[in-house]
Amino acid sequence: MSTVFVIGSSNTDMVIQSAHHPKPGETILGNNFIINPGGKGANQAVAAARLGGQVTFVAKVGDDLFGHQAIQHFQNEGINKDFVTLEANQPSGVALITVDAKGENTIVVAPGANLFLLKKEIETVANAFQVGDFALFQLEIPIETVQYGIKIANSKGVKCVLNPAPAQVLPNELLHGLFAITPNETEAQILTGIEVKDLASAEKAASILLAKGVQHVVITLGAEGALYCTQNQSFHVKAPSVHAVDTTAAGDCFNGALVLGLMEGNDWNAAIEFACTAASKSVQKLGAQASMPHKSDLV
Repeated sequence: MSTVFVIGSSNTDMVIQSAHHPKPGETILGNNFIINPGGKGANQAVAAARLGGQVTFVAKVGDDLFGHQAIQHFQNEGINKDFVTLEANQPSGVALITVDAKGENTIVVAPGANLFLLKKEIETVANAFQVGDFALFQLEIPIETVQYGIKIANSKGVKCVLNPAPAQVLPNELLHGLFAITPNETEAQILTGIEVKDLASAEKAASILLAKGVQHVVITLGAEGALYCTQNQSFHVKAPSVHAVDTTAAGDCFNGALVLGLMEGNDWNAAIEFACTAASKSVQKLGAQASMPHKSDLV
């Protein structure tokens, strides 16, 4: 059975619900406070595992309460945690999140141990890569680690998917030969300089990423679904219409589901539909990993 390798971040999310987001200098009273496991890498690993995938997570956490709780959590979720290591001199990553009445969020992350996931950790996991596996990356770990990880995974015949979040400019050599990239509208604009405001502009942004050597581009459009583009075709997949309670980690759910769908042999249209459905389920619950649906939830 093929494996989804998720190489990325693990955080502990501290979430407060409020009627609206505070303005600079403003103090407001919130509602519920929740501590949840999070981090883009961990979110995507949990998403793929709950949907039935065989998942190996590669990450760095602090040798502290949050770090040890995270490792136990990965085990409970059925994720291979053999490549989750402790960083003795750094705290585990933490994210402070506010969620307003519309389900929209603002997030501030203190990366901590995530910044110490380095090339040597990639070298440790390299022998576990097999042809047919997928490797899913994000940008809450050092960019040098991401670039090196993609290089090593490619050399082993592993298909690499990059979720370029948090948004930042990326070197062309990282993009060249990448199997797939999955930016949202904001990330696509930062990567290409094209303001993504509709399907036409999204397709234009995708064409720039394809010209840089990416094989498949999926631009996520929130409630509008996703646009898929290659050099030869493009199509739009609509998302189910739902009432969003909390959009935190919806993109992570989409990515974990998308990679799993592809690894299971689905074509791009079916895999994106599966990912949109999973993400639409996640936004109906509060929290990051807490909101990730199980396979039975999608029936």
